[in-house]
Amino acid sequence: MSVEVLSIAMFLLLVIFFFMGHPLAFVLGGVATIFGFFVIGPQIFNMFMVRTYGTMDNFVLVAITLFILMGNFLTVSGVADGLFESLRYLLGPVRGGLGLAVIAVCIVFAACTGIIGASVVTMGLLAGPMLLRYGYQKEITMGMIAAGGSLGILIPPSIMLVIMGDQASLSVGKLLLAAVAPGVLLGVLYMVYIAIRCFVDPKIGPPVPPEELAKVPVSKRITGSLIYALPPMILIFLVLGSIFFGVATPTEASGVGAFAAFVMLVAYGKFTWKTFANCIYSTAKATTMVVMILVGATCFTGVFLTMGGGQALIDGIMGMGLGKWGIYTLMMIILIILGMFIDWVGIVMIVFPVFLPIAKTLGFDPIWFITIMAVNLQMSFLSPPFGYALFYLAGMKMEGVQLSHIYRGVVPFLALQVIGMLLCTLYPQIILYLPSAMMK
Repeated sequence: MSVEVLSIAMFLLLVIFFFMGHPLAFVLGGVATIFGFFVIGPQIFNMFMVRTYGTMDNFVLVAITLFILMGNFLTVSGVADGLFESLRYLLGPVRGGLGLAVIAVCIVFAACTGIIGASVVTMGLLAGPMLLRYGYQKEITMGMIAAGGSLGILIPPSIMLVIMGDQASLSVGKLLLAAVAPGVLLGVLYMVYIAIRCFVDPKIGPPVPPEELAKVPVSKRITGSLIYALPPMILIFLVLGSIFFGVATPTEASGVGAFAAFVMLVAYGKFTWKTFANCIYSTAKATTMVVMILVGATCFTGVFLTMGGGQALIDGIMGMGLGKWGIYTLMMIILIILGMFIDWVGIVMIVFPVFLPIAKTLGFDPIWFITIMAVNLQMSFLSPPFGYALFYLAGMKMEGVQLSHIYRGVVPFLALQVIGMLLCTLYPQIILYLPSAMMK
């Protein structure tokens, strides 16, 4: 049987098992075991042990655990609640002001947590019922919460970027800095869209009633915003600033961030031993899930490359005669399609062995190309039918909100994400400026 047929069969079996509902980690490892044993032989298990040990022995991946712990501390500290409450009064007089407050809080929260589920659920509980009560359209309400909450996977600290940098053998610090501007760019695009829509049609996002705004003086609104915005800003500077100025590696910076987040948890008066234990438990569960997927994926990749599947797919794509930007467009379309059905971890592990050699052959800057992939994968959280953010919102069962409202609401934000990706493609310095300015 030819390498091409084996490669296609391997991916088909992967998709079949995945849609049967089996966990991704065991699907990747199981398919690798089946093809490895019958195509390569029993010696494949030695390779599995070597690759698994290499994953477990990787110091960079410690940052995943610490960034998740940092996010859990921040989630229960109440910083998002306080910041949104302050911005609600500060931006309330403006049409769509509450929507702008949602995105602003999501940007800050994303730069502190990097956990999509926590961001979407927190903002859904915090802002969803309030926006609907003030008369915001259901579609734009669901769209802004889903899109804003999913910024955490792109804006550093992001476990996706840590895994991407590790798998590509690139500087994780540079990759984290490269994603800052694209993430903020998407947030700004969301805010501009909300402001324009609500200005043109005030019924979509009416301002907060004057009688409610009168209860809180302007000075108190500004003070409240600073109280809840300043500590997260300091946390962001401690993490990204230490990486940018070359003071700490991403792993060390994640430790600093986790400690600072713990201090904020205590400072905001939310520390209890039960809360602390819950944060540790949630971190352990999330880390175990990620590492299990990494182990399954490294076994899958090892078998796939050993069979020659990677080179076969590379030769097939390069032989299409599409040209540099035609192949780039094809790769981005493949990512979008995969994002509709498969978790981002699985996508990264599956496509990296194929896409990265192609990008290198075509002369793309690796930091730029991987960041573009990260921007693309941001869409996977909003893409029907299986976008994670969509089901987080649907599971909250807000009164009067149906799945159709959520699906329709995310469509404009998906378009904005495509625009953001096009801007980063046309103007590479959006991505490359901060990494190039990074101190050694």
